[in-house]
Amino acid sequence: MTRFDLRDEIHRLDPEADCVRIMQILTSLEFPWDMGRALGIALYRTYAVPSIGELLGKTDAFTGQTQKRYDDTALILSNIMRHGFEPGQGRDALRRMNQMHRSYDISNDDYRYVLSTFVVMPVRWLNDYGYGWRRLTDHEIAAITHYYRKLGRHMGIKDIPETYEEFRALLDAYEDEHFAYTEGGRAVSDATLDLMVTFYPPRVAGLARKFSMAILDDSLIRAFRYDPPSRAWRRSSDIALKLRAKVVRRMKPREEPLWADNNPNVRSYPKGYDVNRIGTFPASCPVAHDVDPVGHVEGAGADGSA
Repeated sequence: MTRFDLRDEIHRLDPEADCVRIMQILTSLEFPWDMGRALGIALYRTYAVPSIGELLGKTDAFTGQTQKRYDDTALILSNIMRHGFEPGQGRDALRRMNQMHRSYDISNDDYRYVLSTFVVMPVRWLNDYGYGWRRLTDHEIAAITHYYRKLGRHMGIKDIPETYEEFRALLDAYEDEHFAYTEGGRAVSDATLDLMVTFYPPRVAGLARKFSMAILDDSLIRAFRYDPPSRAWRRSSDIALKLRAKVVRRMKPREEPLWADNNPNVRSYPKGYDVNRIGTFPASCPVAHDVDPVGHVEGAGADGSA
């Protein structure tokens, strides 16, 4: 297999009809580390939206059980992508995610924003920031967009953007309007950064935290009221990630897919897990909407409206 064989395989597929297969290749074979970092930052960005950050802070799942919440999120999203939306483990993971979400009063606008981060941040990381060993093509960006549009429909989200450009405009506008400091959002952010540091050897924990802070953009630093990283750290982190991309470009292509199940940073289930039993199980929370496993809305929209 040559370095660009997987890219060529992707371009033989249809970006809409084959969007699940294309995402499987991009996430588990072409860019496993990069997609993981980009989607991690995508979720992290949502903490700076007060309605999301405060909700997550109140549940205590992200602050009291940070490792487990990280693992559950990674495993559920990974199973949906790995197994697709048809009956089976992918459908079970989707059902579990919808069960958790519908236990809380989450607005359709917040759902749309979170979905937009999943679409936009991989493209920004790989293309705009230049951290990928190669750029995503327009064909691949279209497939990413179609995949998350499909996921959004299965979640019962309304008024989903149709193009990548519309998702990007939604993300930028929503962050401009809503990013703000909250104690809950800051607590979730702190807990997440504390967890990220444990993914590195203890002797470099301090450097790892500075590096993690240095790759956060200014809007996040302001929203969480962190001290701005120095210009030297900003520059060093940027250079390090671009050098890594050059090294990866010269490596042999991955032949075995990397999924969350065999990610060493996912630590909560050393003896295995049942996707139907992971995540949170709130005892008494308002139900905003009722969505079946394939996303059909029964009686209410994702924002709670009829």
